[in-house]
Amino acid sequence: MAKSTDFITLGCRLNAAESEMMRRLASEAGCDDAIVVNTCAVTNEAVRTARQRIRRAKRDRPDARVIVTGCAAQVDPDAFNKMPEVTAVIGNQEKLDADQWQQLANDPTPVMQVNDIMSARETAGQLIDGYGDRARAFVQVQNGCDHRCTFCIIPYGRGNSRSAPVEEVIEQTKRLTDAGHREIVLTGVDITSYGADLDGTPRLGDLVAAMLDQVPALYRLRLSSIDGAEIDEALFERITEDERVAPHLHLSLQAGDNMILKRMKRRHSREQAIELCAAVRAKRPDLAVGADVIVGFPTETEAMFQRSIDIVKEANLQYLHVFPYSAKQGTPAARMPQVSGKIIKDRAARLRAAGHESLVAFLDGLIGTRHIAIQESGGRARLGNFAPVVLGDRSAAVGALVEVEITGRDGESLLGQAVRPLS
Repeated sequence: MAKSTDFITLGCRLNAAESEMMRRLASEAGCDDAIVVNTCAVTNEAVRTARQRIRRAKRDRPDARVIVTGCAAQVDPDAFNKMPEVTAVIGNQEKLDADQWQQLANDPTPVMQVNDIMSARETAGQLIDGYGDRARAFVQVQNGCDHRCTFCIIPYGRGNSRSAPVEEVIEQTKRLTDAGHREIVLTGVDITSYGADLDGTPRLGDLVAAMLDQVPALYRLRLSSIDGAEIDEALFERITEDERVAPHLHLSLQAGDNMILKRMKRRHSREQAIELCAAVRAKRPDLAVGADVIVGFPTETEAMFQRSIDIVKEANLQYLHVFPYSAKQGTPAARMPQVSGKIIKDRAARLRAAGHESLVAFLDGLIGTRHIAIQESGGRARLGNFAPVVLGDRSAAVGALVEVEITGRDGESLLGQAVRPLS
């Protein structure tokens, strides 16, 4: 059997984009006998999952080298280096360095190469021609974060905020659309902080406008998680008025109570989040909104948590990512009075139930309507509002545009029929 390098990607869309970059670098270097685990450090559970996947990968391919990278490896490289299954640990900056992959290909001896991420000053200058048969592709426009939310370890895994120049983003977008990708997803750690480090300090809205204006072949542009406090005027205009921007926002909300938001060092209030959702829907009523919400943050009382439940309806949130709080060593929140694990588990279940109820109501409201969707693999498609659709007909090619009629719902997915192909 031919040797190969397999990639296990955990965590965010930025990791997914970077795994594609690493795949190309490893192939070009001839690194063909490894398993690369791209880890996440956002919660203790994410780190535990990474360790489990490493052990499982080694059991499945005992002769392969295991190379560990990503945020968990950057934050605590020694812990992964001590695992007997691991051959190499490389940092978030090193994983996108062609010379590093050449070294890994030429020298099979164990190595740990993790430098100070705070010294990073540039985003990776890697260009990707395509993502295999995926219906969408990710473009990294920003990395790192200058904010220091009290619960978050990610700045220590990603470094300070740094942006990709507009012209590089445009070039990569053209390459990906030329390769047949209908949808581009902008990724980063804090994409709404885009441009502060670049000459002329362009904002994210300027970048989005340039992409849409200069790449007419781009059918749909989707934003990954954004900070509502940083939405600039040009971005708001494109979100609400340009149909090529997907009618879907995902907010880094984190809580629905103002005191908890203050203790998290977030820069918005619950009222501002609700007002933002109302403002975008006033101009674009079909827009769906998702949010990240942490439950059980230190000092959170039942009344405070209830305000996170209430904001699901008040802001009309459809897609919730619920994160049970877990203390990360080295963060200010880890030194605050903690909520018991039992209470956190109960609150997470209740908030997920509220999110499910809101999503189901939203999906049911789409039954009987028609939409243009992008075909995915396995007979599935995705609407602009992010709703997944299971289609009876699997004949359309992945990435094709199809008009679909929504006929029903199965759990948290829609059921539909392809009415006619559009490309």
